Amino acid sequence: MTARLLVVAAVVAIAVVLAVVARRRRPDVPTQPARNVPQQLDRADFPRPQAPWLVVVFTSSTCHTCADVAAKAAVLSSDDVEVTEVEFGAQRRIHDRYRIDAVPTVVLADAEGVVRASLLGPVTATDLWAAIAAAREES
Repeated sequence: MTARLLVVAAVVAIAVVLAVVARRRRPDVPTQPARNVPQQLDRADFPRPQAPWLVVVFTSSTCHTCADVAAKAAVLSSDDVEVTEVEFGAQRRIHDRYRIDAVPTVVLADAEGVVRASLLGPVTATDLWAAIAAAREES
């Protein structure tokens, strides 16, 4: 009986040691991106810097959602609103300059380049229009 008890105790001790070792080897949770959104844009970096409003859609050709968001934003284009898509592969310098680390990212800047609204990820046309309307109304 004592021998059995010693064997059971040894098996339990080995299991505890293995569990502790396995827990220590588990990698930390990966760091999540910061999801940077610029607070100010240099209007000279984009077409029609004289337009009262600028909507910039930061995209990537590898992003399936980006094309949908860019199409929804394109509808906003008018005499008062310049809409421009900045694709990562074609304009990486602009992505780097504004530290864009997630796409799609939509920003709305006023005539001075101050970002008045931003949206990250997939958006509905309604959400996009509402964010733009609210930002324009505030200024």
